[in-house]
Amino acid sequence: MGQNVLLILFLLQGCWFSSLSGQKSSSKWATLSGNAPEVIARGGFSGLFPESSDFANSFALSVSLSNVVLLCELQLTKDGRGICRSDLRLDNSTNIADVYPHNKKTYIVNGKPLQGWFAIDFLERQLFNKVTLIQNIFSRPSIFDNVLPIAAVEDVQRMRPPPRFWLSVQYDTFYTQNKLDMASYVISLSKTSILEFVSSPEVGLLKNINGKLKGGKTKLIFQFLKPEDIEPSTKKTYASLLENLSSIKAFASGVLVPKNYIWAVNSDLYLKSPTTLVKDAHKVGLEVYASGFANDFPASYNYSYDPVAEYLQFIDKSDFSVDGVLTDFPSTASEAVGCLARSEKSATPSALEKPLIITHNGASGVYAGCTDLAYKQAVKDGADIIDCSVQMTKDGFPICMTIADLTGDTTAMPSFMSRAIVIQEIQENSGIFSFDLTWEEIQTLKPVLNSPLGPAAMPRNPAVKNEGKFMALHDFLVLAKDMNVTGVLINVENAFYLASKKGLSITDSVLDTLRNASYDKENSPQVMIQSGDSAVLSKIKKVAPSYKRVYLIDEIISDANKLTVEEIKQFSDAVNLPRASIMTNSGSFLVSLTDVVDKMHSANISVFISVLRNEFVTIAFDFFADPTMEINTYVKAVGVDGIVTEYPATASAYMGSPCFSQNEDAAYTILPVEAGALLGLVNEDALPPAEAPAPVLTVADVEEPPLPSLADASKNTQSPAPTATPSPSGVPTGATISVALCLVTMVLGLLSLGHH
Repeated sequence: MGQNVLLILFLLQGCWFSSLSGQKSSSKWATLSGNAPEVIARGGFSGLFPESSDFANSFALSVSLSNVVLLCELQLTKDGRGICRSDLRLDNSTNIADVYPHNKKTYIVNGKPLQGWFAIDFLERQLFNKVTLIQNIFSRPSIFDNVLPIAAVEDVQRMRPPPRFWLSVQYDTFYTQNKLDMASYVISLSKTSILEFVSSPEVGLLKNINGKLKGGKTKLIFQFLKPEDIEPSTKKTYASLLENLSSIKAFASGVLVPKNYIWAVNSDLYLKSPTTLVKDAHKVGLEVYASGFANDFPASYNYSYDPVAEYLQFIDKSDFSVDGVLTDFPSTASEAVGCLARSEKSATPSALEKPLIITHNGASGVYAGCTDLAYKQAVKDGADIIDCSVQMTKDGFPICMTIADLTGDTTAMPSFMSRAIVIQEIQENSGIFSFDLTWEEIQTLKPVLNSPLGPAAMPRNPAVKNEGKFMALHDFLVLAKDMNVTGVLINVENAFYLASKKGLSITDSVLDTLRNASYDKENSPQVMIQSGDSAVLSKIKKVAPSYKRVYLIDEIISDANKLTVEEIKQFSDAVNLPRASIMTNSGSFLVSLTDVVDKMHSANISVFISVLRNEFVTIAFDFFADPTMEINTYVKAVGVDGIVTEYPATASAYMGSPCFSQNEDAAYTILPVEAGALLGLVNEDALPPAEAPAPVLTVADVEEPPLPSLADASKNTQSPAPTATPSPSGVPTGATISVALCLVTMVLGLLSLGHH
């Protein structure tokens, strides 16, 4: 009872969403009715809470469009009571095997043996008094397990406000064989409750109840299972039934189909062309509802792990739209329907100041990072600032490469295996480093599109795994100017090591290349120089004060004292922070909001957040596996000045929609997540173990020794490599190399004379 009260108080706080009903735009949708597609919550918000629990249903009503439909998948107890469970076997979603360990049975279901614990073997009181729910999908949080009871159908219908209700009847033949009458139950229920939708994969049930439900306004929906499955009443495959939609219209007003009936994917998980099912069904007067939507079940590489993009594929086409989507995450479907669909037509210019969309190695979620294709895609996707992480080659060229070690993002292995070494100042493991290969050698390599989660976890766009060309910094700058970007961010790494050990001044090379590309002129794109080395930024402040300086704090911090912030202000205009320095987390749940951003803003230091990714495993549970929700929170609640992302299309779509601008065209408003609110619903004994707090950033952490002069490098055993300025094509001319070699020879000669 205490948790139910807590839930109510929590929802009343409006910690997440505010929703409005309908779409204010007067233009019609491409649905059969012309109205906005329905959002149908399968078992409530089952993407987060145990399916059809009190929490799941209450939460779905709170965070979705106000006309959301709650779907209950009907099972019957031994004494004929209706409960909401999707799987015929209760042991997959409850603790019934622990409570009644000896009640395991085997039944024949659709001609096949099925073993487990079944509702028909238990009385109502046995289930409601002792059995509790668990989350049955391992990738979803388990901290709400063994707390909530099974919900009866009447429990869902008695909620306030009364929800729109969809009753799904999956196993009529099975229950009939076991002396329980589903049809009679549904007909009886309609006399006391409003059943807006009743669906079933069995023709016999729908024909049996057709015309018998009280009120006569219930929509009967025929559900299609796998094409090869046999429909029990007609003994035909669902594929063959699909060929005669007119016959279905005789007993149903719509069809519910798995989403791949409409947009199928090939064996490589790329979308095929759409089928004509929606158009064909609409022609005969049948509505089409699509099932199988879940933010944490990747569907196709075409969506770049953005669940909103998948919904839009089904509802935002000019020639067709499904009439509803059945989803485990109704909040994300509400975003798609309520404001991201048709946003180009309905959105008005925002009065809000838009934070910058900054790339992380270009659109590196779509193409290999730091390639021409990644940068072109980023600009196409709406990025404001494209970035180049500068590395130096052996012959002194500044190039764009994710890190100095080439082994992960290029095909350097095994071609240059003999060059692999360990450099403790840069990384602990062995690597093949850009400064040990010439630019000509690096150009023989191919890029590799890797997932930061590991190649086996959630691979990225494998069809283009090795496509794209590496770019010299000069060519990157030319491309950025040609594509009219707002600005560029140049990330400078390993400056001290390169100067002291390799005789290479990466800072001077960057400044020279910017000057040669005319970025020091008026009307050029904005230039940001980013570094985790304060000495680099201090030098930039002295020699190129017009460039904006960004201090990269890549370690996680919990706070920064006033003296530290004042010290950062001396050499930087902005800081780039990891997400966990802004919102602390534990066990993939948000715990608290730090005041680091407020402290930086109080010193007039801009704050960028990095790195945002679409893959659901990188997103805290509080954001509902929805990258748009995460962006919204950091923009609206935290007030960051820039989003550093590998998927700029997701951020751009959100910031160009009524969801961001909150204008009158928005039928839905996303309210930010409150850190720690979700954990507030959990019993203390189920909480994840507390983690040690991150350190506080101090002045000593940000103070760096001055960059060494290149002359110091002559004391090392390896002779310094020449620093060459690229020609307009990005490749040094022979004259440039000759002059550099002459200068180095002269310097070495003078040093030699000095020793004598």
